[in-house]
Amino acid sequence: MTTTSVVRRHAHADVAGKRVLYIVSNPATLMGFPVGFFAEEMTGPFFDLMQAGCTVDIVSPKGGKVEFDGFSDPENEMTQYPNDLITLGFKYHASFSKLMENTPSIADVDVSHYDAVCVAGGGGPLITFKDDMALHKLIADFYESGKIIGMICHGTCLMLWTTLSDGTLMADGKTWTGYPDSEEEMMNAALGTTVNEFTIETEAKKNPSTTFESAAPLAPFAIRDGQIITGQQQHSTRLFSDLLIEALSE
Repeated sequence: MTTTSVVRRHAHADVAGKRVLYIVSNPATLMGFPVGFFAEEMTGPFFDLMQAGCTVDIVSPKGGKVEFDGFSDPENEMTQYPNDLITLGFKYHASFSKLMENTPSIADVDVSHYDAVCVAGGGGPLITFKDDMALHKLIADFYESGKIIGMICHGTCLMLWTTLSDGTLMADGKTWTGYPDSEEEMMNAALGTTVNEFTIETEAKKNPSTTFESAAPLAPFAIRDGQIITGQQQHSTRLFSDLLIEALSE
């Protein structure tokens, strides 16, 4: 008689009815090229959260039409991710595809309506988030209301600037991750130029009160420290989603 191992697995979280606000950047220009937000860093968690029973609303700082970074769009001729089936499904879904056409502005957000806020990365955030004080305040309001804060890749740049009502940075005393210098260097080498004027890791390490960590380049990696959940880059979306759903279930 052959002995086999039996594995049983059940859903580990009940988040039906929870509401999540998902912030994506408005279109911008980087080195003369149009940039937006990284497709999978929104569509992946959007799908996971929806499947878990959450309602997910997409907004942008200024409102209006938003766009994927071209290289993250599976149908763009320059894409590096042609097999991103979730983004393809999102683009052609009768309802979801319309969500990017005219996003509400963060000015219309009522924090009390949500259990969590998430922020996608991509080319736009480092350019458009840095001086957006209304966005910084919104993230601080979510944090000080005891809500879950999720940020991934370049979306974690908000950890550099979000200041709480007592004047301290939200990042103080926290351990987190984001797009690391090792991956910035890979991108610079591939393009033969320095893409971003500053990097998240370098700026984070100027703050002695916070701890920035990363895994090997392109490795999936995510961290939860209390209310704050961060993911290293697009390969980390599933880990990021798992931590979000776990936190929302508590």
